[in-house]
Amino acid sequence: MKIPRILVAGLRGGSGKTLVSLGLVAAWRKKGYIVAPFKKGPDYIDAAWLSRAAGKDCRHLDLFLMSPRTIVRSFVAAVGGSDVALIEGNRGLYDGMDAQGTCSTAEVAKLLQSPVVIAVDCTKTTRTVAATVLGCQRLDPEVRIGGVILNQTAGPRHESVLRKAIETICGVPILGAVARIPRQLLPERHLGLVPPQEHDRQADAIEGVADLAETHLDLEALWNLSRQAPDIEAPEIEPPQIEPAEQSPTGQRELKPRQVRIGVFRDAVFQFYYPENLEALTREGASLIEISPLRETELPEVDALYIGGGFPETLAPALARNARFLDSLRRAIEKGLPVYAECGGAVFLGKKLIYDQNEYPMAGVLPVVFDFHKKPRGHGYAVLETVENNPFFSVGDSLRGHEFHYTCLQSSTADDLNFAFRVRRGFGFDGQRDGLCRHNVLASYTHLHALGTDGWAASVVQAAVRYGAR
Repeated sequence: MKIPRILVAGLRGGSGKTLVSLGLVAAWRKKGYIVAPFKKGPDYIDAAWLSRAAGKDCRHLDLFLMSPRTIVRSFVAAVGGSDVALIEGNRGLYDGMDAQGTCSTAEVAKLLQSPVVIAVDCTKTTRTVAATVLGCQRLDPEVRIGGVILNQTAGPRHESVLRKAIETICGVPILGAVARIPRQLLPERHLGLVPPQEHDRQADAIEGVADLAETHLDLEALWNLSRQAPDIEAPEIEPPQIEPAEQSPTGQRELKPRQVRIGVFRDAVFQFYYPENLEALTREGASLIEISPLRETELPEVDALYIGGGFPETLAPALARNARFLDSLRRAIEKGLPVYAECGGAVFLGKKLIYDQNEYPMAGVLPVVFDFHKKPRGHGYAVLETVENNPFFSVGDSLRGHEFHYTCLQSSTADDLNFAFRVRRGFGFDGQRDGLCRHNVLASYTHLHALGTDGWAASVVQAAVRYGAR
C-alpha cells in the first residue's frame, strides 16, 4: 500500500517540532490535501492541536502502550483516504525508556519505514548542529534522516553558515529555516501547550502556523520526501479466540449485548480522550452521549459514564457552582451507575479540590480531598497490577498506561480506602496505589489506551449492560 508519510523529530523536547508539524499539516490542508496526523507517545495536547490543524482525528503511536503489529495496523487503517500522513515525534529522536532507546521516536520511524525530518533549535550554535545531525545519522543507519529544518535562526548570516555546514558535512538538505518569532503563536502551560479547547483564538493560531510554514518551509521538497516512503502493508488480523465461558472480568455472567448509552464528559474541562478509546466503545455496541458538567443542569439518563482527563482546576469555580448537576451525578452513582474515570475525572469525583489557596467542592462521590502542586506529582509511563475486585478488570491483570498530573491525594474522610491497583511503575494516588473504588466507580490517575488494553471497552460496555438490565 502506497502511503506518503513523513516523521518530524527533534533533538530534545522544546526544539520546535510541534510548531513545524502543525504548520506543515495546516499548510498542506490549505493546499487541499487530506492529511492524516499522528503523535508518537501518549500526549493529548499536541494531538489535539494536530487534530484541529488537520480537521481529522490525530492517532497515537506508542510502543510502550501497544504492540508493533497493532501500531502498523492502526496506522494503515487511519490513513485510508488521505493524501499524506504526518507523524510528530516526542522528545529527542533516540530518547526512549532506557539507554538503548527502547520505545523511542526512532523505533517508530523504523517500524513505519518513514523518512525523518529533524527540527533543530539553532540558538547560539552553528557547526555543532552539523555534528549533532551527523551523530543521529550514524547512531542508527536504519533511521532514514531525509532533511533538517532550522529553528530559531538569528538572521541570514546565521542561517547561511548552518546550511553550508549541515549540507556539506551530513549530506542532507535543509528543508526550511524558521527565524525567531516575535509573538507566541501557541501559549504554553504545564510543560506543554495550552489545549486548543482553552485557546480563545485557535483558528487564528492555526492560520498563523500555516502562514509560517508557507513562508519558511520548503513545502514542495517536504511533499516529495514523503512520497519516497516505501509501500507498507498492515499485518493480518488474527482471528479472535472463542472462549466457552461467558464471564465478565468481575466474574459475573455476561448479559446479551444491547444498545447502551455511555455518557462522555466533554467540554473545556474534560478534554483528554484517545479517539481509539471512543471508537472501541462504539464497536462494542455503545451509543456515546456527550455531557458537559459546565453547562448541563442534570445528568441525562445513561447506563455508564466515561470521564476522561483534563484540567478541572482551571474552571473549578464554575464546576463547583453547578450544584444541581453535581447532586444529580452523585445520586446516580449512589444508585450504582458504573463510572470509569481518569485523572482529572477522578479529581472531579472527589470531595473537594484545593487550588491557588481556595477550596472548591466537587462531586463528593469519593471521600477524598485533592490538592494542586506547582510541580508534577506523576509524570510518565505507568504499570499497574490489579489486586482488588473492581467493575472493569480482573484481579491479576497487568495494565500499561500514562500519567501526568499536578494534583494528588491530600486527605481522606474514610478509614479504609479501596484501591484496585498496585503501582509497579509511576505514582498513582500515593506512589503505591491507584484505581480508587467506591460504589460502582473506578477512578484512576493512569490513562489507558484501548489498543493496548485488551477488553477495556468490552468491560465498560458490559458494566453498562448490567446496569441497564436492572
